[in-house]
Amino acid sequence: MLVYPRLGHTLHVACPPSYNTTPPAVQTLRRSLRLKKLSKPWLEPQGLLPAKKVQKLRLPPQSLFNKTAALLFSRRSTRMRLAAETSATLLGGRALDTARVIGGMCQGIFARVGAHSEIEELAKPFPAPVLNALSDLWHPTQILADLLTLHEHAHLFSPNSSPSSSSHSEYTWQDLRPLTITYVGDTNNILNDMLVTYPRFGHTLRVACPPFVQHHSPSILSRIQELGCDKNIWWGTDPREAVKGADVVVTDTWISMGQEAEKAERLKAFEGYQVTEALCREGGANPDWKFMHCLPRKQNEVDDEVFYGPRSLVFPEADNRKWTIMALFE
Repeated sequence: MLVYPRLGHTLHVACPPSYNTTPPAVQTLRRSLRLKKLSKPWLEPQGLLPAKKVQKLRLPPQSLFNKTAALLFSRRSTRMRLAAETSATLLGGRALDTARVIGGMCQGIFARVGAHSEIEELAKPFPAPVLNALSDLWHPTQILADLLTLHEHAHLFSPNSSPSSSSHSEYTWQDLRPLTITYVGDTNNILNDMLVTYPRFGHTLRVACPPFVQHHSPSILSRIQELGCDKNIWWGTDPREAVKGADVVVTDTWISMGQEAEKAERLKAFEGYQVTEALCREGGANPDWKFMHCLPRKQNEVDDEVFYGPRSLVFPEADNRKWTIMALFE
């Protein structure tokens, strides 16, 4: 959920099917590809690019020139912080840690917090945009990165197509056929954003969680129904049943920050939920299924064969956190 206090409401990364122009999330993803194409040559070591190519380089739009974004991180994240700081720099601005932020000094806040109410409280008095980097209910920047990764690899899910032969094929927007996306794991902010996003992009979501952790808040459930997403969601407790027909299998941490005291109980509850080749083969996932994880990963969540193997999209997924955040900042 992205918060814009001037509008007085909150927006999810996708929009209802009735939206009559390009959905905001799609606009953001296409902008991410454009910024990625413009920025990556500038990050190459000096001397590796041919002189003619250097002469044709274009700077990314300096839309944050002389502007500052405040970073509020009550929950730590190396990837999120690096993505935010370097994105602001490429756009000509600065990202300041909270220790140096004084009210009225910045033109926006990028906040990674605990309770979602902290985001809402931040948005009330602040005159500029407040972006939700993460809260206990939502993780919209991660879902944007996941969507971008899926579109960049759309050819993997369409046997009759192949990547563009262009030298910039990774920057080319590819339409993505409707997928079956399976999530096996905890009911957390990642799953919440998947539930209100993927069905609105035409994808089917299959979810398996142990009974121990099946505790969706009423606000999440009502939002799912309000957006009509419940029609394309299957719920269950058996991970093998959940991966049936899966094009993409997703998992996340079983023990979130603040749940360390529950570690033993949670590890026991999640027995049989590790993503493996055997699990997906026995459950009937599509032969060419792919794997995603927002990181950091622990081996009990997914084994090395899947995590480091050819099915894994986790590293381009992690890289795309930078480009989607950059598009939001722009």
